[in-house]
Amino acid sequence: MTEYLKLKKSNCKNCYKCIRHCPVKSIRFSGNQAHIVGDECILCGQCFVVCPQNAKEIRNDVEKAKVLMTENDQVVVSVAPAFAANYTGASIQTMEKALQKLGFTAAEETAVGATIVKREYEAMVREGKEDVIISSCCPTVNMMIQKYYPEALGCLARVMSPMQAHAVSLRKRYPGAKIVFVGPCISKKAEADQYDKVIDCVLTFEELTEWFRQEGIEPEQDTEQNPESRARLFPTAGGILRTMDREDTDNYTYLTVDGIENCMSAVKDIIAGKLSHCFVEMSSCSGSCIGGPAMGKDHRLPVTDYVTIDHYAGKKDFQVEQPPLAEIKLDRGYMGMNHRMPGTLEMKEILRKMGKTKPEDELNCGTCGYNTCREKAVAIYQGKADLSMCLPFLKEKAESFSDNIINNTPNGIIVLNEALEVQQINAAARRIMNIRSESDVLGEQVVRILDPKIFFDVMESGRSVQDKRVYLAEYQKYIEESVIYDKSYRIIMCVMRDVTAEESEREKKEEISRKTIEITDKVVEKQMRVVQEIASLLGETTAETKIALTKLKESLGDE
Repeated sequence: MTEYLKLKKSNCKNCYKCIRHCPVKSIRFSGNQAHIVGDECILCGQCFVVCPQNAKEIRNDVEKAKVLMTENDQVVVSVAPAFAANYTGASIQTMEKALQKLGFTAAEETAVGATIVKREYEAMVREGKEDVIISSCCPTVNMMIQKYYPEALGCLARVMSPMQAHAVSLRKRYPGAKIVFVGPCISKKAEADQYDKVIDCVLTFEELTEWFRQEGIEPEQDTEQNPESRARLFPTAGGILRTMDREDTDNYTYLTVDGIENCMSAVKDIIAGKLSHCFVEMSSCSGSCIGGPAMGKDHRLPVTDYVTIDHYAGKKDFQVEQPPLAEIKLDRGYMGMNHRMPGTLEMKEILRKMGKTKPEDELNCGTCGYNTCREKAVAIYQGKADLSMCLPFLKEKAESFSDNIINNTPNGIIVLNEALEVQQINAAARRIMNIRSESDVLGEQVVRILDPKIFFDVMESGRSVQDKRVYLAEYQKYIEESVIYDKSYRIIMCVMRDVTAEESEREKKEEISRKTIEITDKVVEKQMRVVQEIASLLGETTAETKIALTKLKESLGDE
């Protein structure tokens, strides 16, 4: 399928919001990015509307429209009736003037085509041949049935949408002209591409508004009231039924269903045979087309918009030439998809890898975007999701991993909040401080077990303390203490290494050294005394010998 919704990769933030809101889960998550699976997408636009990072963008066809005007003498615009809500105070006349300033030949409201379509609906109801009739105005509903509920294809009205019916009428009145549709819908782009001989280009209101802004054009306000404009009600919930004449068709039940989830439920009921002999108006958008994904972001006002459309619509039908049914009849075929489904063993293995080994492990919390853990497992099997998308599983895994590290490290660890209350304490820290159970201190002030001064100092200065040796007199322990303050998480972490044995060993070595020095000093002192005594004795003996020898020398000299 052509890419109508594109991804801005740099903006995707792993929030899974688009998957949670996608009614058919046509989003594949890979490479930390959410990718739209075109063949499965029904272009409801929910992912575009809910994305908090504006990571989705609609294909822009303004350049295509400009090329049409360059290459053709006549380019006529069909303006969806929701314009009255999107362009406050504008009428079809002022819209046409603004569009002509852009270079278009003329403009009409698509409500003219809606009148053609609703007359065919009235004829179908009068004939009463169909048990259940589903309106065919919403291309997203049509696509949903074609792709996911082919059993209900027979109930889908075999009539063109108002956009296509209007284009047929315009081509008769503007021979050779190119037709551009403008509206609040993304899926109209796909409808135009699918039936390319009917509509040449589709622009959203957002595209047109930006084009107007670039050219400095703003549609003027006008109080025009046309009594022959009842079909302007089409873009509101129940608007099709309000437009239809049903006096002679009371044998049918008439239902209005808006919102894609409600439409899916209604189609399931139709397939199950729970509804019969009824006409069902379906719109994928809540509130119908005025709640479309490409309405201007400043114009998502369901109540105000409804009132605006209601006031702008007339009480009678447009005077239009009804074309032969053959010209506006349209059969929609099955656009089915073949999905591989996991077997029992494969499903069990995927669930095991997700940490779902027991039924109670399947929380079905929906944070991954899927309604149930088993839906997520199927998506994994089909390559649309991966295991890391299960947040409870990742949280449990991360907590288990961190708990294993904290509880098995030989170092004591204490985590405090900014009020200096104990948030976590591991077994090693409890051994250091002789604490029997963590429940004895959790939530308590740290002053109960430690001097809080160092924690105050670290919080005030913002500077961590590394490997500070401290003696815990109360516990008769020496520790090396590191204190870290994490401002972003508002926690203080204290890591303690018990160095009591090292300190005792160091003290023993110091004592041995001291005693050795004392003994050495005593030995040296004693040896010095002995030396001195020997020296003294040697001195006396030498003197006596010297005297004797001197006398002997003198005696020998006299002789």
